[in-house]
Formats: sequence, C-alpha cells, structure tokens
Amino acid sequence: MKFWWVFLPLVWGNVVFNQSKETFPLYEGDDVNVYIDTNDWPGVLRASNDLVKDFEKVTGEESLRISNISSSNSSDYCHRDPSIVIGTIGKSRVIQSLIDYHHIDVSAVKGKWESYVIQYVEDCNTLVIAGSDKRGTIYGIYSISEQIGVSPWYFWSDVAIPQRDKLYFNISAPVIQQEPSVKYRGFFLNDEEPALSSWVSKNYPKGEYTHYTHEFYMTIFELLLRLKANTLWPAMWKSMFGLDDDTNQYWADYYGIVMSTSHTEPLQRATEEWTVKGNGSWDYTTNKDNILDFWREGIRRGKDYEGLWVDGMRGLGDNPISQDVEIDLIEEVIAEQRKLLQEGFGNDTDITTIPQVWCLYKEVQTYYEEGMEVPDDIILLWVDDNWGNIRRLPQGEERNRSGGAGVYYHFDYVGDPRDYKWINTVSLGRTWEQLNLAYHKNATDFWVVNVGDMKALEVPISYYFDIAYDFERWGQPNSILDWTNHWANKLFGEFVDEEEIIDDIADIIDTYGFLASKVKYELLNTTTYSLINYNEADIVLEQWKNLSDRAWTVYNESLADEAKPSFFELVLHPCHAGYIVHDIIISAGKNELYIEQRRNQANYLADHVRAKFKEDNEWKNTWDELLDGKWEHMMDQPHLGYSYWQNPMRNAMPFIGELLLEDESMSGSAGLAIDGSNGSIPGDNQYNGGTYNNNTLILPQSDPYSGKTWIEVFNRGTLDFEFEITPWNDFVNVTPSTGKLSASNESIWNSMKLDVEVDWDKADEGWSLQYMNFTTNVSTNFYIVPSYVYLPINNTRVPEDTKDVFVESNGYISMEAHHFTGNMSQNDTYYVALDRFGLTDSGVTLFPVNSDSQTADEDSSFLEYDFYSFTGSNVSNITVVLSPSLNINPFKPLKYAIAIDDEEPQELQVYQDNTEPTAYPKGWEDAVARNSWIRETTHDISPGNHTLKLWALEPNIVFQKIIVDFGGVKPSHFGPPESFFLQ
Repeated sequence: MKFWWVFLPLVWGNVVFNQSKETFPLYEGDDVNVYIDTNDWPGVLRASNDLVKDFEKVTGEESLRISNISSSNSSDYCHRDPSIVIGTIGKSRVIQSLIDYHHIDVSAVKGKWESYVIQYVEDCNTLVIAGSDKRGTIYGIYSISEQIGVSPWYFWSDVAIPQRDKLYFNISAPVIQQEPSVKYRGFFLNDEEPALSSWVSKNYPKGEYTHYTHEFYMTIFELLLRLKANTLWPAMWKSMFGLDDDTNQYWADYYGIVMSTSHTEPLQRATEEWTVKGNGSWDYTTNKDNILDFWREGIRRGKDYEGLWVDGMRGLGDNPISQDVEIDLIEEVIAEQRKLLQEGFGNDTDITTIPQVWCLYKEVQTYYEEGMEVPDDIILLWVDDNWGNIRRLPQGEERNRSGGAGVYYHFDYVGDPRDYKWINTVSLGRTWEQLNLAYHKNATDFWVVNVGDMKALEVPISYYFDIAYDFERWGQPNSILDWTNHWANKLFGEFVDEEEIIDDIADIIDTYGFLASKVKYELLNTTTYSLINYNEADIVLEQWKNLSDRAWTVYNESLADEAKPSFFELVLHPCHAGYIVHDIIISAGKNELYIEQRRNQANYLADHVRAKFKEDNEWKNTWDELLDGKWEHMMDQPHLGYSYWQNPMRNAMPFIGELLLEDESMSGSAGLAIDGSNGSIPGDNQYNGGTYNNNTLILPQSDPYSGKTWIEVFNRGTLDFEFEITPWNDFVNVTPSTGKLSASNESIWNSMKLDVEVDWDKADEGWSLQYMNFTTNVSTNFYIVPSYVYLPINNTRVPEDTKDVFVESNGYISMEAHHFTGNMSQNDTYYVALDRFGLTDSGVTLFPVNSDSQTADEDSSFLEYDFYSFTGSNVSNITVVLSPSLNINPFKPLKYAIAIDDEEPQELQVYQDNTEPTAYPKGWEDAVARNSWIRETTHDISPGNHTLKLWALEPNIVFQKIIVDFGGVKPSHFGPPESFFLQ
C-alpha cells in the first residue's frame, strides 16, 4: 500500500511553517546569526550549540551560525538582518544591553527560578531568548528545538525529525514562561541490572570501576534538560557516580544538572563507595569517625557544584539502620552532617542556603511520626509505598516549613510483594491522582521518580515532568487523554497519513497504561483471572489482542517508515509484549482446566503456550536487532516465572499438560462444559445406585436482566463428530445449535462455544427449569446415558413505573462507581469521576483535595446509587472496591460511610494500621497486588426499590466499584460485571 505522506502542521507552540505579518524568519534558506555572550553559563553556550545542530537536523543545512559577543554595546548586533540573541539575565552582557536600551522587558521573570521570555525586538529584527537563570535560558533554547521538531527523545527513543525548508516564529505576543510548578524535578536510575548496565557496558568505555562514565551521563543530562527537569539521582546498584569517573560531577554542573544521591546515600556518597573506600563497619554508633570522614570527602568533592544534599542515614544495602525507632541517633546524625556541610562550605555560609533533603523512606517515616525534630530548612521528601500510593503529605503548619516538602515516587520497584521492573505498568490517571494530592498539599519543592532502567518508561516519564513543570496546564482532572494526544502529536504528528491517527495513537497509549496497571505483569499467574466466571479471562485477553491489533494497524498502515523505530519502542512493543504475556498466562491456565476436563484442546493449548513463550523471546530479539542493535540488552529483564518477590534469573514458561490422544477407547467422545463451572460431562463415569450422576449440567440462572449464557462443546476422542442441542421449549435459543468438531490436535476447532438466550416475551412468568438434550452422531466404545443441560430461568420483571435503577440479576447487583444516579454536592465539596482509573473502569473522588473531614449526613456531599432487588435478605453483603490509597494525613484515618435508604450510615476505616510502627497497614501486600482495598458491610435489604449512599469522609478516598451480594457473587479478580441499568 502506498501513501502520499503529508506533513501535518504541529498545533502547539509558536513555531510555524508559513510566513505572515506576525512571523519572524528562523530559517528561509539563508543563515541566521545567533548571538551569545561568551561569559554566559557554560551550559547555556553548550545548549546554544545544540540549537544550531537541531536546526541542521531539521533543515539539512547549517542554517544557524554562532556569533560570540563580549561587548556591552548593542550596536554590535542590532541590525536589520534576522538574528537570534540568547542569554541569561545578570550573566549575559548582551541581554543586559537590550534591557538597558529598553528593547526587551524581563520584569515578569527577573529573579525567578528557571523562567524565560522569548520576545521579538522589531528595531533590531531580533528574536531574544532571555532566561532568569542558566536553566531558564536552557529551557527557552530547548523549547525552540522541540517546536521545530527535535524531540527530547530523539536519541533515547529514536524519534524521527521532520525535514523543513522554512521555519518561522509567531511574534504576535512575547512568550513568558513562569517558574515551574515544582522546584527540583528529577529521576532516579535504579534497579539497573541486568538491562541498563549491560547496555551501558556494551556502548560506553569503562571508567575506574564501571562503564557509568560521563560519556553515558551526558546523554542523560541532555535528556533531562530537554524534558525541563533539573535533578538526577544516578545509578547506584553497582556503580559509583563520583568514583567511576571523577569528571562526572563536573559535567553534570557544566550541563546545568543539580546532582543529588538516593534516599539511602547521604552527602553525595554512593552506597558502593563504602565497599570500596569505607573503613570498618557501616555502624554510626561504633564507627562514627570513619563514617564522618567518608561524608567529608563527599562534601569536598561536590561543594563547588550545584547539588541537593541528602541528610540522614539508613543501613547498608538499602536496609533499616536497626529494628528500633532510632530518633535520637538520626537527630545526632543530621546535626553532625550539617556541621560537616558548614565546615565544607565555609563558616561564613548560611547553612539554610545549602539545599538539603531528608527522605522519609519506609521505616524512616516512623522516626518523624514518633516526634523526631528536623531543621526547618531541610526539604522533607515524603515517599509512596513503592507502588504509587503516597504514604504521607504535609499537614497543618508542616505546609509552611521554610524547606518545604516533596515526593519520592516509583515507576519501578524491587521488593514485596513482587518486583516490577520489566516494562511500563504505570497508570497515568493514578499518577495524576496521587501527584495532584502532593501539589495541593504544598509538596512541590522536590519531585523525584524511580525509573529503573528508564528506557521502557518514556511515556510516564514525559508525563511526570510535564505536570511537574506546568501543573496548571496538565494537572487538571481527566486531562490524560489531552496530554497523550499532545504528546503523540509532538512525536508522530508529522509522520501519519491522517490527523485522526494521532487521536488513535493517543488512545492506544492511554488504554495501554490503564490495562497494564490493573495487574502488573510480574504478578500474573494462571489463576489471576477466572476462566469460568463472567468470561473474565477471555475478556482480558480480547482487550489485549484488540490493543495489539490497533498498534499493529497504525504501524503497518498509517506511519511513515522513518517514524517506525520510535513507534515500535514506545507503542507497538509494549502493546504486543503485553498481549503475548497475557496470552501465555491465560492459555496456560486454560490448558490446566482442559486437562481436568480431558479436552483434546488441552494439547492444542500446550502447543500454543510453547509457541507464545518462544514468541516472547523473539519479540525481545526484535528489540535487540532494532537499528542494528542499538538497544541490545535493554529488554534483558526476566518477567515470566516469578515465585516470590525477587525476579527469576531467567524466564520460565508456566507448567502445561498434555493428554494421550491415541486411546481408541475414547474414539468420538463428546464433552460439554458450561458458563460458571469447571465441571464437564461426561464426568468420572461413577455408577451410583443404578443411575449415572455425571450426565447433567446446570447453567447459571437467567432472567430478563442477565444477558446470555453459554455452553461449550468439545472433543475428547480420536474421531470428528457432529452434534445437536435441542431445547424442549422454543423460547430457549441456542446459537449455533448444531456443529461439527474436529479431533485434530492441530485445530482450534475441537471446541465450540454456543450462546444460550431466552425470548422473555414468550417465556412463562416466574421461575422454571428448562431442559436441553445433547446428541451426537458418533457412538462410543462404552455406554453413556443421554446428556442434558438444565437452564433455570426466572421471568420476573421490575414494576413498570420503575426507571433509572440497577437491577438485581444472578443474585447480585454490581455498579461502577462513576455510574452514580445522584451526586449531591454540599458545602463547597463535590465528586469528580476519573476516567480509565483503577481496577475495573473508572473512579470517583472528592474535591477539593484540601477539604476538611466530612460527616455522613445529608449536609455533606454524597453519592447515590438506585437499585431494584428481587431478593430479600438481612445478611446482604455490600462490597466497596476502593483504590489502594494510603493515609496522607496520620491524624485523620481514611474513612468512608455507607447506608441503604434511611438507615444509620455505617462508617468504615479503609484499613487498619499494623501494630508494629514501621510496618505497612494490615493487608497492604494484597491491596497493592490487587490494586484495590476491599471492604464489606452487612445490610438488611428487602425486595423492591432502594438507594445506596456513599460518603467519602476524607478526600483521599477513590471509589471504584460497589457490589451488593445476595448470595450469587462468584470468585473472580475484577468482580461481577456491571448490572443491567433500566432506563
């Protein structure tokens, strides 16, 4: 298929591609001079040279020419030929001259943090990029680079660069970029074995100890700056930023990156450095002097560069310093560390001006909760539970600390209940919901995210830094799809044949994160999804297949060749990899079930699982071979065969079984299975008092609100056979009612699923038992009595005047939280539905997030769910599924309230704290693995119309699903599908 590729215009920023009265020519075929002051920051000069190279990548010409200026006289460059001036306020004499001559107005950004203006000076025919500080200028430079088509991911994700013969800048109004929403914004390269370290070792020269030298880190520094980030926690498992290459820190500062170290590495000393350079044990109580000397060296090494200094201390190897709450010890440690900083920076330095952070990771948070005093100027870095649920945020006067607060977040983790470090399993919606809390709780001084190997997490990394940089733009509720559309347009908008394809790519990205975050790949096993209830496993596999198919369609049919590598890395690979893994796991589970049912298809699935296991490795090899092996090793992380929290050393296929198909005694044997049961007929052939008890199956009860059910016919023998199912009454329809099944192991057609539906207008009212005969055309070598399928039906309707209610069916009512029938907003609070959120569909949470605690009454905001029940019971269980949020306010436990009609609301605490102060809440491992808290209450519910009411008593509550169980709920991962809603 051939396409006429049309470069679609980008719809963001100020760079345009057609001239008008309001445009400045960036490139029209002639060189444009770029004036910079040689006395400006080295990072600014370097980024300016990047801009020159970026223009060359886009235009194919050396279209910008750097002109160094050292004079303060504006006449040196103020002329009518188009030019660009780049500089930092207070550092560039060129910029100062423009200010002095009143050519530019920088009052909106002067003295601000990382801000810039881009302004056209008509008298000089000059476009000026003026930064408030060095990174402000650098961000202004890279904003132009990105708008002309050079993505921050041009190297790390091979994003194609469009070719242009004309580039213009819209000068209708100055660009004024204010301070970022979060002051320090960075990521943590972590868990870098085996993938990233193997890749680095292959591609970069070895330093003194490892290959993590400045040649590698320069690519990271540049990426961070292009993403408008500013801080790095370097790799730390086996590498040592300061020892691997003694120029690493110099180059970080040269580029403009603020260097820090992880939560367990105080004062810029890597953990592994103690192994190499340390003297004695890592025990402050017995080896204090040697440890202090060790930290002195970190200060000496880093004091001349911009840094964010980590205070505190943990045990060696990312472990607790002891099993006790060590308040006095850590207070002494921090006091001594501050003395060291004062000594190292000079006694005339105000200690409060040295940026410091104390990370309250795991047990360390307990020290603070138990009353530990922390100097006010230190940033308190609050932490999630390693699974994306923030444990604590500033409360009350904590929000006014001079040092402020921040958040350490995870997109990757090694630990309980299971590692997750292969590819992206991040929900952007969940990330927004949690960071929205952090933003509105004033935890905005430092955000750092653990990104593991980094390479497979480009999408969430981009989102993370975009909302950290401009939360007001990207941090609004339900803006995820807007962001994915914007992001997809920047990366692929110039390389698709129709604009609508960008919408499709954006939706694929959003859907992927939603599906992958439900259950992380490493937690999947053959029993995760029910194979027999609610068609759960089949639905999950079909969702992944559809997503993979959509990604393949874009890749094969709508994308220019030059964009295919990046699309493969960012979209196609994870979508298809996710489909392969789910196919392996679910098919292996079916194989186990089919072995029990003695289906021939068990052998087909055994072959299928082997083939998919091989395909998983081939898909990894496709990655390794991409672009002549550029990314070889980046997918080396094992991801199949987990048996406990740590990853296996190599991928292992799930256990599968096989049947002996050549047994002539089984010739032509037909079998039946049904919806909601792992049983099958014929069964074990046991004789019971003269009658066989293995020739009947009973389907789940059907009613006008339950939808269709199913029967599956399969082959157990060596002969093909024909079958027929005949209902006794014509209002029961089986589709298809006849068929032929193969006995071949090589054919998937040795089973067939038949839909069973009832014509309710013809069926008798009330309850009855419907019969269906099953017959085949093949006799067998042993006697089997006729087989029957029974279908219980209940043709009972709700009263005619009942509308807008969920209706009970099969003994339950299931309601997605965002499908409320009433949203009662009171006292300046209200509920917001969150799209594609959580375990099943969407979520609902209370706004504003800074609201006070609520009360369970009619004066507070609450949600209503109207339903109609046929069953009456005084032991009806109601399950509320909530997001696995943690209590960000230790003084106000997470609570919700629930009531049926006018009953007294029941208040429930979402989880109970552990008796051990350093432990996570009871049931936490199950909650994060399942991606939800599950809470149950008991109510007296009579037949008829009812209203269920829900109150979020704290704003950190997110409701996902409500299930009213009258005894019919069956085991499954997601719970029963949503009930019929009668309108």
